[in-house]
Amino acid sequence: MSRRVIIIVLDSVGIGEMPDAGDYGDTGSHTLGNTARLRGGLNLPHLQKLGLGNIKPITGVPAILDPEASYGKMAEKSIGKDTTTGHWEMAGIILERALPTFPQGFPKEFIQRYESAIGREVLSNEVASGTEIIQRLGEEHVRTGKPIVYTSADSVFQVAAHEEVIPLAELMRICEIARTLLIGEMQVGRVIARPFLGNVGNYYRTPNRHDFAMVPPHKILLEYIEEQGLEVCAVGKIKDIYAGRGVTDYVTSKGNMESVDKTLAYMVKVKAGLIMSNLVDFDMIYGHRNDVEGYARALEEFDTRLPEIYAALRPEDMLIITADHGCDPTIRGTDHTREYVPLLVYGQNLNKGVNLGVRSSFADLGATVAEYLGTEQIVNGKSFFTDIKGV
Repeated sequence: MSRRVIIIVLDSVGIGEMPDAGDYGDTGSHTLGNTARLRGGLNLPHLQKLGLGNIKPITGVPAILDPEASYGKMAEKSIGKDTTTGHWEMAGIILERALPTFPQGFPKEFIQRYESAIGREVLSNEVASGTEIIQRLGEEHVRTGKPIVYTSADSVFQVAAHEEVIPLAELMRICEIARTLLIGEMQVGRVIARPFLGNVGNYYRTPNRHDFAMVPPHKILLEYIEEQGLEVCAVGKIKDIYAGRGVTDYVTSKGNMESVDKTLAYMVKVKAGLIMSNLVDFDMIYGHRNDVEGYARALEEFDTRLPEIYAALRPEDMLIITADHGCDPTIRGTDHTREYVPLLVYGQNLNKGVNLGVRSSFADLGATVAEYLGTEQIVNGKSFFTDIKGV
């Protein structure tokens, strides 16, 4: 069998508040809708043809009569609204408690234990923007050699260091130590190494970032696919999110368009299996920074690449476009938002225009992929393959 599934995760591109959004402080959130409204409309002709506006009409992207893809939206069953939680649920894991966050920074006792373990004092220990904090504390870090520790609204422990002060190998070592210490109620979703270079007033992140994710608690979709003898190729931060489980090959990327390029490269050479790609710029560069115009432009830029993706598809391929959570750039604050995510499923041999409705879990995506690729079913999720399988 030479079936392939290509999943493109538009990181944070939510499509409207979930019923429990108020519990998260996210009432009124709608990443796509609010961005389109404040921007005065979005120009997404290819996503519109797939049926994006049929999920929920968006300014500039209305519903159409005969969408080329099947369409719907997915609710997150897990507790939480971060990257790890959303991606894990797609692969079959439902989290019954949210991954911990530290809006006041990490406990003093933990930081002292960490400093003792790595043999260095640290700077900061606060919630901060990664680009801002290296400008603010970069000079002191270079002078003292103290790594910069910070977090965000996500469940993350981040360590920033200048590559000429703390070499990459040492930065990775002290991040690995953090990963071993962050257990129990302290078990954050990811420890992130954030290397940077430059001089005072002009510090900049390098592409040598590395995520140390917590290990999934049970077997995931990617492992079932790998065990079937199929390829599992990861683009961007996908490998790190799943702690490498089930991944047979991977590439990192510096942004949305490079992720698309590398997805297309895999589509040329992968014979059968899964290609999964995360386009992080929506979230990292625009959502968290409340950049409505930037978010809109990034959506339109991705839309222009869809014809290339279509051209690389084979008749037996299944293309899925979705998201992992919301990050509405129009509402107060810079946190992720608790939203439904869009679901667009396209294939030359698949049914078109099927309304898949509101799926009760992101895991329905994983269950469908498992059925399509003929692997053992994942623990959670209900496949909708019967609805779209065509003739």
